[in-house]
Amino acid sequence: MNYEHRSIEKKWQKNWEEKNTFRTEILPEKKKYYVLDMFPYPSGAGLHVGHPLGYIASDILARYKRLTGFNVLHPMGFDSFGLPAEQYAIQTGQHPAKTTEKNIDRYREQLKSLGFSYDWEREVQTSDPSYYRWTQWIFLQLFDSWYDKKANAARHIDELISFFEKEGNTTIQASHSCQLSFDAEQWKSFDEKTRSDVLLDYRLTYLAETVVNWCPELGTVLANDEVKEGLSERGGYPVVQKKMRQWMMRITAYADRLLDGLEKLDWSDSVKDMQRNWIGRSEGASVFFEIEKRKDLIEVFTTRPDTLFGVSFMVLAPEHPLVGSLVTSEHKESVLNYVEQASRKSERDRISEVKKVSGVFTGSYALHPLNKEKLPIYISDYVLLGYGTGAIMAVPSGDQRDWNFARAFDLPIPNVIEGADISEGADESKGGRLINSDFLNGMPVEKAIKAMLSHLEEKNIGLRKIQYRLRDAVFSRQRYWGEPIPIYFNDGIPMAMDESELPLELPEVDKYLPTKEGDPPLARAEGWHTPEGFPIEANTMPGWAGSSWYLFRYMDPTNTIEPFSQKNVNYWRNVDFYVGGAEHATGHLLYSRFWTKFLYDTGKLPEDEPFKKMLNQGMIQGKSAIIHRYNIGYIDREDGQIKTRETNLYLSNHFARNLQDGKYGPKDLERLIDEKYGKGYAREHHLISPNIEIAPATRIHVDVNLVDGEELDVIAFKQWQPRFKDAIFLFEEDEKFIILCEVEKMSKTKFNVINPDELIERYGADSLRCYEMFLGPVEQHKPWDQKGIEGVSRFLKRFWALFHEGTDFMVLDDKAPLEAKKAFHKFLKKVSEDIERLSFNTVVSEFMILTNALVAMKCRSREILEPFVIAISPYAPHIAEELWEKLGHKSSVTFEKFPLHDDSYLKEDNVKYPISFNGKVRFTLEVESGTAGDLLQKMVLEHEDSQRWLEGKNPKKVIIVPNKIVNIVV
Repeated sequence: MNYEHRSIEKKWQKNWEEKNTFRTEILPEKKKYYVLDMFPYPSGAGLHVGHPLGYIASDILARYKRLTGFNVLHPMGFDSFGLPAEQYAIQTGQHPAKTTEKNIDRYREQLKSLGFSYDWEREVQTSDPSYYRWTQWIFLQLFDSWYDKKANAARHIDELISFFEKEGNTTIQASHSCQLSFDAEQWKSFDEKTRSDVLLDYRLTYLAETVVNWCPELGTVLANDEVKEGLSERGGYPVVQKKMRQWMMRITAYADRLLDGLEKLDWSDSVKDMQRNWIGRSEGASVFFEIEKRKDLIEVFTTRPDTLFGVSFMVLAPEHPLVGSLVTSEHKESVLNYVEQASRKSERDRISEVKKVSGVFTGSYALHPLNKEKLPIYISDYVLLGYGTGAIMAVPSGDQRDWNFARAFDLPIPNVIEGADISEGADESKGGRLINSDFLNGMPVEKAIKAMLSHLEEKNIGLRKIQYRLRDAVFSRQRYWGEPIPIYFNDGIPMAMDESELPLELPEVDKYLPTKEGDPPLARAEGWHTPEGFPIEANTMPGWAGSSWYLFRYMDPTNTIEPFSQKNVNYWRNVDFYVGGAEHATGHLLYSRFWTKFLYDTGKLPEDEPFKKMLNQGMIQGKSAIIHRYNIGYIDREDGQIKTRETNLYLSNHFARNLQDGKYGPKDLERLIDEKYGKGYAREHHLISPNIEIAPATRIHVDVNLVDGEELDVIAFKQWQPRFKDAIFLFEEDEKFIILCEVEKMSKTKFNVINPDELIERYGADSLRCYEMFLGPVEQHKPWDQKGIEGVSRFLKRFWALFHEGTDFMVLDDKAPLEAKKAFHKFLKKVSEDIERLSFNTVVSEFMILTNALVAMKCRSREILEPFVIAISPYAPHIAEELWEKLGHKSSVTFEKFPLHDDSYLKEDNVKYPISFNGKVRFTLEVESGTAGDLLQKMVLEHEDSQRWLEGKNPKKVIIVPNKIVNIVV
């Protein structure tokens, strides 16, 4: 009987859905196990074969854990707010909800076709008002909270107000940005607006002026991880730095806890290090520099206060608030021009441009806090307002960027470290003894730092400080398609909406563009105000809002009274195993940890970390097909410049390579074209030019479906796109057109995307599931190979054939032979160990090895085949369910127990020992397992082959490694 994967897979997918097989409930008598995938953004393109890699791995583990007795929660949903849907809405006028719903339907259909054991009753969508009602609710909890450093936890804002009423703010230990000091009486005297402004400086979500990544084309602020090389990740539009009033999240209050919490997580070291570096905890000092002829002070943070005597100039970020007042009239134009240029660069670009030196002098000077020497004040884009204080004391002898700047602007480079060679660059070793540093001279660096810290505090010109690289997170987007922020403004005072008014749903708008005045799209909505007429916030939340807590909503997705009940979160607690991309390490993962710790502080959660163990899946890369189009390079007679003109001639890889290597020139190509198509063809069809100087070739990606191995189907290629219908080809000698193959990220623009739907139709979902695991370790990148899935498909057919003879289902109740039992229990041990350690690829090999062994033994014993079906079911659930039913079972294989191996079958009856003489193996000897060492030695020495190699000599030593080897030293 043939294995008909199409009918079998559809049958069981329908069965699972009708019977709600994977529905999950709280079962107090069972241990819980929560397996979660980073939920996808549903794009219009749907899934390609690279997307399911992590989903397959998590589903295998979820199914395996069910079989081993756990109550498994394995949900799926959709991160459905996003820029692409809104961009499409702007272009077409279609509401983003409609395109999003269509895309979700497509994704859901594809995910179901892969046989994932999701509890679809728990599906969440971040754009569903019943979901974002609770995202808004969490926002309000943050708005009504402050961070108490003494308790090291969030507290309700009413407690802070009560404290202010009794003592003011001079003794409070809190995370804040307040510049105002006041006592209790002053607090009581403040008007409502002043009190509101003060409280905003303490709230965990607040309004503030900040420098943001502004994308004019998209009309919104972008997070740092949404900007690549000065362009938006979505669309590739220019991004500039701009000051705007934004909603912020005070994630910095949790910096230490976010760092410390990493120690208890079973995550990869690389992801942990990314978070550590992003948080960037540094111990040092804040030092205050006076400005010549002004009352203002410039505050800088340094981890090396011992190098203070090495300061020769100061540098401010172009956005620093003092720049405008520091610049003198003669330098004003150059400073303004530089500030405008810097605004076009992203922070990422400014950090990465280590070799490019730029900056301008403000015309003002600071005074050295210790010796009152004048220090010129510059601005430069290598200093960022978002790091430290946005100002640095430049020590060119100890910092390479400062050294480069000093050289470029002919500034002094005083040396403060004994023996340091600073002739060719800065000494960044952070060791040695101090020189040219007054009272620090002769001290080692560590001692000098402590001495300088004490001196700064004693003289009241600085103080000890812990600084973080982490900055508060921007929480505003000037877009339509996002969660509305439940805040209204009463005479400019931000006021929280009542919980009974949630969800604050997205209103209808006439266009999804900002207003003429530049306000966000929500400002277009009629009636976007409270019943009293107060305007409602027009910004929306960023994409990471809904994804920061979705794991907890899965625990209780239909709750209309609260985001989740205590009963549910106390049972499921947090995620045991999380699968997703490492690219989210400093975005989603950090924000989710922040929100989880906040909800823990407020008593809503029993755990302060969302994800215990995490696996970062690698990328399945596409095999790109590239052909080369020949271009004519010629000298323009008018301006004498070399220019190029496209042709419709395409070169097989051999010719393109020789052209690139200089082995072929334009004349060679003319000859080859004429040989192929007739004399004069090249000139007649304008494939050459009389003034040829160069003959470049352009790389063009073509659809991989037009290629068999490395050979292009030229007829299909000419039909693929209208521009190729008149294509001319230079073939290899065997009349084949060979393309260039490269392994790259799968992308629609590279035409190397493989649609899983086609593979499922042709080979089956079980084949795709097994093959994606078989490709290699889940966490590694690996190229897709279409021929590989054919091999896995053949394996599943062999597995199916184990249970059939001709058209008959043939499983016998005979006792299995001993060799089959040994092979099977060895298999069970290896498979269970490999799945537990997430070595999913090696398990597929074990399936193949055992199948081949049972075929060779002609073993059809139910004693082996029945538990084999259970063991393979996490990987190939459809074929397993079908065979389980054929074996006479009424219930799903999902509810069975994973078979345990029996150690007694793992013991070998006999052991084969390699017998070595002076380290060289000469023969092997098979003896009974457990043979004592003295008896084994006697048997070896008496063996006729040993007598031949001993040549009558007595051995000097006999070395026996039990069950491994015997070595005789002669």
